[in-house]
Amino acid sequence: MKQDNMLAMILAGGRGTRLHDLTKKVAKPAVSYGGKYRIIDFPLSNCANSGIDIVGVLTQYESVLLNSYAAAGRRWGLDAKDSGVYILPPREKADTGLDVYRGTADAISQNIDFIDSYSPEYLLILSGDHIYKMDYETMLDFHKEKGADVTIAVMPVPIEEAKRFGIMITDEDRKITDFEEKPANPRSNLASMGIYIFNWKTLKEALLANAEQSGLDFGKHIIPYCHGKGDPLYAFEFNGYWKDVGTLNSYWQANMELIDIVPEFNLYEEYWKIYTRSEILPPQYIADNTVVERSIIGEGSEIYGKVYNSVIGCGVTIGKDTVIRDSIIMNNTVIGDGCELNKAIVAERVSIGNYVKLGIGEEVENETDPHIYNNGIV
Repeated sequence: MKQDNMLAMILAGGRGTRLHDLTKKVAKPAVSYGGKYRIIDFPLSNCANSGIDIVGVLTQYESVLLNSYAAAGRRWGLDAKDSGVYILPPREKADTGLDVYRGTADAISQNIDFIDSYSPEYLLILSGDHIYKMDYETMLDFHKEKGADVTIAVMPVPIEEAKRFGIMITDEDRKITDFEEKPANPRSNLASMGIYIFNWKTLKEALLANAEQSGLDFGKHIIPYCHGKGDPLYAFEFNGYWKDVGTLNSYWQANMELIDIVPEFNLYEEYWKIYTRSEILPPQYIADNTVVERSIIGEGSEIYGKVYNSVIGCGVTIGKDTVIRDSIIMNNTVIGDGCELNKAIVAERVSIGNYVKLGIGEEVENETDPHIYNNGIV
């Protein structure tokens, strides 16, 4: 059902520093996932499937690839009359000059004129770097039913992990009575997913009232302001699959979950498709004496070696006598003959020579970034 009265804004400008080498030259939402997708495909597909026709994508860090990729709204059916995906990088204005986005809410605040041009009744705020399927129409119905000014999507997490999240405390009607940002002793296990529906009138007033805040942020400034003013805030509980692929280990695990016999996150459902760019590629080629077990192989890939329990992107070449295990090989990478790769992540357009060994032998603690490289992933 078309949502004429709701506009979506996707926050896609973060650096993704915990993914380190994977995001040195590519924005996190543009990182490859699942053999043929990019992370931004998931919120954009959710918008298309939920009947939201106008989507703003706010980009900043290393945004060249992301801008060119997301601007083609046709990939998600968002290129018809009165619909579109609009790329919204920081821009120079006559009264303020050039400014970067300094916080999640600041990015929205700098685009009030864009939002006002569509006069939406509701504004949906999304993150561009989560893997999930969600019907935002259901969340909007909940928002209307409760008479909310602000609805925050939450999901239950194990109480021992709750201290890593923004936590919502609610009454029996799911009205938010209090919230805690990464509490040492959480009083609830309802964690914010960073997905919000605001009445646009409410949000605009809050943005203008907090315009002087440094690093204007939803969790630190806007939500507390609305709560303190007495605006009705509600928590919409989501019980589906949702993954923040913010670290190398969570990114690796999310890809590996796709190749389970019965995957928890199913990319093959007809009723809720994930749309992406489809390259004009030949079929995959599996050579004689090749072994491929429990793996995803992208279009246009040529496999001459052995692949076990791995996600192989599009246009990849794997040479003779090469063995790939528990690994993610991104698009258009070439791996030579006689190589061994174990629990490796290889970025796009990488060339690996012959007889290279990665992830073989005893693991040595990383001296440069032990907080990032600590899960045995190469």
